[in-house]
Amino acid sequence: MEQYVVSARKYRPARFSDVVGQEHITVTLLNALKQHQLAHAFLFCGPRGVGKTTCARILAKIINCQSPTETNEACEQCSSCVSFNESTSFNIYELDAASNNSVDDIRQLIEQVRIPPQGGQFKVYIIDEVHMLSSQAFNAFLKTLEEPPSYAIFILATTERHKILPTILSRCQVFDFHRIPMDAIVGQLKKIVSDRGLQADEDSLHLIAQKADGGLRDALSLFDKMASFCNGNIELSAVLDQLNILDADFYFTLTDAMLAEDVATVMQTIQAIILKGFEGDTLLNGLGEHFRNVLVAKYPSTINMLEASENVKRKYLQQAQTTPSQFLLSALNLINEADQQYRMSKNKRLHTEMTLIRLCYLNSALQGAVSLDKKKNELSESTAPANAPIQTPNPTPAPAPAPVVSTPVSTINPIAASVTTNTENTSAASVTSTPANTPAVKPVTASVPATPTASTASAPASNPFSLKGMSREQLQKQAKEQLEQLKQQASAPDEKKPETIANTQETTNTVKVEETAVSNNGKPYTPAQRFDVLSKKYPDLINFTKILNLDVDW
Repeated sequence: MEQYVVSARKYRPARFSDVVGQEHITVTLLNALKQHQLAHAFLFCGPRGVGKTTCARILAKIINCQSPTETNEACEQCSSCVSFNESTSFNIYELDAASNNSVDDIRQLIEQVRIPPQGGQFKVYIIDEVHMLSSQAFNAFLKTLEEPPSYAIFILATTERHKILPTILSRCQVFDFHRIPMDAIVGQLKKIVSDRGLQADEDSLHLIAQKADGGLRDALSLFDKMASFCNGNIELSAVLDQLNILDADFYFTLTDAMLAEDVATVMQTIQAIILKGFEGDTLLNGLGEHFRNVLVAKYPSTINMLEASENVKRKYLQQAQTTPSQFLLSALNLINEADQQYRMSKNKRLHTEMTLIRLCYLNSALQGAVSLDKKKNELSESTAPANAPIQTPNPTPAPAPAPVVSTPVSTINPIAASVTTNTENTSAASVTSTPANTPAVKPVTASVPATPTASTASAPASNPFSLKGMSREQLQKQAKEQLEQLKQQASAPDEKKPETIANTQETTNTVKVEETAVSNNGKPYTPAQRFDVLSKKYPDLINFTKILNLDVDW
């Protein structure tokens, strides 16, 4: 059996012009060689399979090339280039730091650096996966890396730049390698297909490049696998099955069903995807990527961001015309939340199905919200025009208090009183005798305004106690004055009471109050009982106390 060489080694670039997707680095290095401004230490950083070690080897070969070309590439014919291609060069050393990461390994390297080159101009040391060196090894390497001999050049390569000590970074010229674009990977695959005489459609090559995730070495490994499986004829269906990739047609079908609110189609599609062996998180992540591509396809300036074949791009453009942007943005938000909650979900299939069912009714919910906002705006515009003056409603006048008919009113004394109106003789107080079975109490005539008689009805203002035509404040003031007088009369000595009563009766219309000792089966009434007895005899007494805010126990 003939010895087989994988495509990653067989088609490994031998010149800077063959390097794919790293023009910003190859041009810089070629210009440095042309101007003779080559640094003594380089650090190549970047993801796997993008050409770090390849560029390091090409640079090492060009440095010792005895007759470089006009473009500063290696001639491939001199003894140095031939020995390098045959891996027999004594001036180029490769060290794998993953397996030689101790201080002793670095000390051995330093001892080799002291020996000048035997058959060339420079000695080049390529240290791959340099981030695997220990801290002690880095510290031992610092002095040699900072001030190496004039003939020594170091090229370090790593995939994890953040693990390199800052003291090492400051002593190197750093080059960052990018992920290789999908179009560049597809173009390289097409060249290999043509060189090997194989058959492959463009959609299949795009899927291989997409699965490689920006690494050309991974893409070439997948390509070799598919070439062996398909027996020289690479087809889309075979690529989907072998690489475990979910077909994009499922996503287009799900999106159309969601816009049509066809839950049955969504459930059937989920079932078909699960039967193919895919988990729910794969479906959610792929659907989120699909919505992102549809959103990108809606704008002409972002169509070039689609990393897909021409056939798939046309499908994205067609679906972008019928899919609202609001739906896409809200759907991306829902899928992002569902993806975060997927690991904590116990029933992962149900979680996935519920997320997609919610997406079915998302468009209707958005349209309902928009229509509701429009109705609110229309209602606000119709009820409150922009230029219309704001009219304040006129305050409704308070209803006037109902007139109260002037009737005889009795004031409450600490001793229960019997009130009688004396309209014929207001200049003197008549004292009535008390019943025999009760203790005698001296009668006290209070200066309470009397109810107007027929002769004074024409002039209600002359009666100070008349409720008619008086405000509440005036009535309260008048009542307080009368109550103060009654209190003074009750507390004054007996010899001064007749004089006070006489003076009061000269200025006001009065009612004669006959104070008697009211008894209840031989016991005095309480103030509340007295009020009940008098209110039954004089019903207006209750309204009077309410108007004046009086208390029974004064």
